Amino acid sequence: MTFKTKISDLYKSVVYGSESSIDGLNPKRKNIAFAVVVLVIALLPLFLSPFRVSLVGKFITYAIVALSIDLIWGYTGILSLGHGVFFGLGGYGMGMYLKLVASRGNLPDFMSWSGRTSLPWFWEFYKSAPEAVMMIILVPSLLAFVLGLLTFLNRIKGVYFSILSQALALVFVTLFVGLQQYTGGTNGITEFSTLFGLPIAGIKAKLIWYYVALMFLVTTYFCFASIMRTKCGRVLVAIRDGENRARFSGYQTAGYKTFVYVLSALFTGIAGALFVPFSGIISPSEMSISNSIDMAIWVAVGGRGTLIGAVIGAFIVNITKTLISESLPEIWSYFIGAIFVVVVLFLPRGLTGVFTDAKAIISKKLAGKSLVKEEAVS
Repeated sequence: MTFKTKISDLYKSVVYGSESSIDGLNPKRKNIAFAVVVLVIALLPLFLSPFRVSLVGKFITYAIVALSIDLIWGYTGILSLGHGVFFGLGGYGMGMYLKLVASRGNLPDFMSWSGRTSLPWFWEFYKSAPEAVMMIILVPSLLAFVLGLLTFLNRIKGVYFSILSQALALVFVTLFVGLQQYTGGTNGITEFSTLFGLPIAGIKAKLIWYYVALMFLVTTYFCFASIMRTKCGRVLVAIRDGENRARFSGYQTAGYKTFVYVLSALFTGIAGALFVPFSGIISPSEMSISNSIDMAIWVAVGGRGTLIGAVIGAFIVNITKTLISESLPEIWSYFIGAIFVVVVLFLPRGLTGVFTDAKAIISKKLAGKSLVKEEAVS
């Protein structure tokens, strides 16, 4: 049986019931777990202060990013350490639109301070909401397409691609800091006024945006889960487990990898745009290498190649980070580093792997006890 035939057999064997999916988890139970997580998130605004609502809103956007990274890293084997660039580009798209709304057609204040007298040509695309949405989707996708096509056609992969993605983050941070008259420099873009015609700092606008972000999280999860239930998903896993074998079986692996990389960048850009109304600012720091590494940590802690693990990891890491930084601001980064080291050394499959292993052990012990009882009765 050829490798290509095996992939086809995997595709034909997809079942939406109790059969395990390609990540080894029961898809029905995984979807139920995700539904519970979404329900809890949806109810949180009833018990939290406006500040905490904004904070959880940020975590929702981080969960979308974690899903996007899990798609390319957990299922396809592409470790990107520069996804902060796509997050930042989406964020700047939203920030530019909100800044123009706040300026009421006038030149943004930081441009006036830098000596500009007219709006740069590329800012014109962000004057209306439809155009801004189009650019938020288009800019990260085009960058990912060009970068992905050039690297994957030249068979750059593994640690070399990770280093290249880090270099991309460094270049964009330097570029956006240097072009102060266009991007606001280190300070970024801030001082937004309204969202949907409502004061952006008001609780009503925050709550609307909170549930918009949650809706996108649900959409992202089920979009990626659906892809992994198709033949395309099986090919992506085959590329992760043996790219040369997949290529020799006739699959254009560069095309598949470019597609999934662009899709991941697109959703990461959307997450960046959703992030801005919660934070009230977008700056080059969101594109930094450290921020991109944090994104990979969320997925590693939750469990790669599971989707639900990426969501849980994003929330657990950021909640832990927030609680520790509030009580121990000087040393919170050491705690986050320690968590990552523990996961890499002792929990390579993340928290999801711990849960599935514990469940398997318990089931095995219960089955053994049942067998002993049956033998005693007989």
